[in-house]
Amino acid sequence: MAKKPQASASRIAENKKAAFNYFFEEKYEAGMVLEGWEVKALREGKVQLTDGYVIVRDGELFVLGCQINPLRSASTHVNPDAVRTKKLLLHKEQIKRLMGKVEQKGYTLVPLNLHWSNGKVKCEIALAKGKAEHDKRDTIKEREGKREVERAMKSRHR
Repeated sequence: MAKKPQASASRIAENKKAAFNYFFEEKYEAGMVLEGWEVKALREGKVQLTDGYVIVRDGELFVLGCQINPLRSASTHVNPDAVRTKKLLLHKEQIKRLMGKVEQKGYTLVPLNLHWSNGKVKCEIALAKGKAEHDKRDTIKEREGKREVERAMKSRHR
């Protein structure tokens, strides 16, 4: 029998606000514990990740504020909770390392994106340090500078 080709990771949702508000130190890919209706809603793209954050509780990682909106065609025997706390799956050594880093001042864990990996939902999280106001202004200046360069290049090719 021929083997199925490996599906590439496809994005479900992305937290663009995180790159604006934080400097990323380390990135990790964690599995998520989801219910059936949540997986169906993710396939439809009914997720909002911008207000989400990760906490460490009793040696386990949890995502709070990640909103998965239930489908209208959800089953009647299921009571969907859109803002349910979702558990993240990561190796014990990685969790211990992250716990030590988060206890330091200024570090936090933020979810960057949700994506499919071999038919499973994965959450990319980052150990991040908050940006100061002047750093955010620098980010805006860089973005506007890139746009101007792209516009100049585009008008030049016409």
